[in-house]
Amino acid sequence: MKAEFDSKVALIIGACGAIGTEVVESLAERGAVVTAVDRDGAKLCDDVERLQAKGLRVAGRQIDITSSQAVDALVDQIEREFGPIDILVNVAGVLRQGPAVSLTDEDWAHSFRVNSDGVFHVSRAVASRMVARRGGSIVTVASNSASVPQVGLGAYTASRAAAIAYTKCLALEVARHGVRCNVVAPGQTEAPVLRSLSVATDVHADSGANRLVQPTDVADAVLFLLSDRADHLTMQDLYLDGGAALGA
Repeated sequence: MKAEFDSKVALIIGACGAIGTEVVESLAERGAVVTAVDRDGAKLCDDVERLQAKGLRVAGRQIDITSSQAVDALVDQIEREFGPIDILVNVAGVLRQGPAVSLTDEDWAHSFRVNSDGVFHVSRAVASRMVARRGGSIVTVASNSASVPQVGLGAYTASRAAAIAYTKCLALEVARHGVRCNVVAPGQTEAPVLRSLSVATDVHADSGANRLVQPTDVADAVLFLLSDRADHLTMQDLYLDGGAALGA
């Protein structure tokens, strides 16, 4: 039986976080040729070695996605080595916590450099090539906090909202060329970073399902939107939060 993503070339940005790790492995297990990108070179190397030992086709690249030049060079390199990119998943993100009136210029700027500029740089580089080939699928993983305000997360929510808006505008423009762009917006997700945040302690306040979102939940949603089963879905913003956004 042919694997769901057999020989599809996939680029995953933010591959070493809890969600990124699940997306990389899930795509590779289903036949994709995956390039995993992250700024954490040590963990990236360990993850790639682990997946390669399982016989999966995964390569790692460490770059700074806030640099458009670095991103353009990366995309060129991937397409020379592995072929045209069919799939892009933007998962990278940073979180600077603090009261809105106390955020520094650097807190704000860094949040936007990674959470929105990074999405812009990578999506632009990949989408322009997909448009020329008339096909491809892009998913940006953002956050439900983009529309559900949370105390202490002003820079994070604003930068995630910008990434969502850009992804939807991109989707509108490239749809006629056979390229689909969608968003997955999880609620509070089980991950090491969550345990370090003082604002993320009450599961009941965030999830109607009464539990944290699991990285596998997000990966399942991402893979569905990337698949042929979703070939008529674009510009969608899928809230994966147990109904928390509806109850806000």
